[in-house]
Amino acid sequence: MTILVTGAAGFIGANTCKALLERGERVVGLDNYNDYYDPQIKRDRVAALCPDADIRVLDLTDRDGLAALFDEVQPTRVIHLAAQAGVRYSLENPHAYVDSNLTGFVNMLELCRHRGVAHLVYASSSSVYGDSATPPFSEDQRIDKPRSLYAATKAANELMAYTYAQLFGLHATGLRFFTVYGPWGRPDMAPLLFSRAVLAGRPIDVFNDGKMQRDFTHVSDIVDGILGALAHPSRETVPHRVFNLGNHTPIELEHFIGVIEAAAGRPAQKVYKPMQPGDMVRTMADTTRAHDAFGYAPAMPIERGLPPVVAWCREYFGDHA
Repeated sequence: MTILVTGAAGFIGANTCKALLERGERVVGLDNYNDYYDPQIKRDRVAALCPDADIRVLDLTDRDGLAALFDEVQPTRVIHLAAQAGVRYSLENPHAYVDSNLTGFVNMLELCRHRGVAHLVYASSSSVYGDSATPPFSEDQRIDKPRSLYAATKAANELMAYTYAQLFGLHATGLRFFTVYGPWGRPDMAPLLFSRAVLAGRPIDVFNDGKMQRDFTHVSDIVDGILGALAHPSRETVPHRVFNLGNHTPIELEHFIGVIEAAAGRPAQKVYKPMQPGDMVRTMADTTRAHDAFGYAPAMPIERGLPPVVAWCREYFGDHA
């Protein structure tokens, strides 16, 4: 039985492929290796984490190509992680989000429906909570006031998946990821941006004057949650569920920077700036539902998980990158 992983060259995708291959699963991946950030990082990530993975170069908007892939490999389960990511970039290039996160998601839903996929697990985001919810964010809170188009597309994915579960009985599970970090992470996110800047002696932009909190979640805990959710499809009448995957421990941005400073062995040059459009002041996951459903129990604090990120940045990019 084959598991199809989309976004397989991405940060979470490559780590997920690695975990699946290590436990003996047959895995086929797809990725379009787009240039949202340097595609070489994606190629190097795959070479380092899952060099034996069968990853096809394919775009989510290529309906014929996707159909041919499904017909060839006949996946029984799908882990759909491919998407156009980034809150701020959605303010600059909205059509990329419509193409990948809406059109591409419908393409996956249709293929899962018509090819008899037993379970679709897909990536949502903590960004869906927007201005509607109060920490700790629980899955029962409203998500109808997004702060960015990215968040709106992820909320739409949850509605679309629910519809397919209701109409066609497609077993689908959405996972709301909370600020994932680790070695080989995305270079546009704070863990790598800050680590690289501190190592190189460059200033870092600290938004909202540092008065922000994030529920930083190590990629190992996220992968554990993905695999747990995959093994536990919904048994409800409408077989669709949504889970938070976070650390349930919001971290002050100043403390986060302090851990990087200690690991880098040098102080950060902070430039305090106002809040950016689309950003959220505080995120915090209520993970009770995921714990009750499949034993999700994040275990990596940033004091232990962040120093290896700084070390990886030093090794991969160099002190002056």
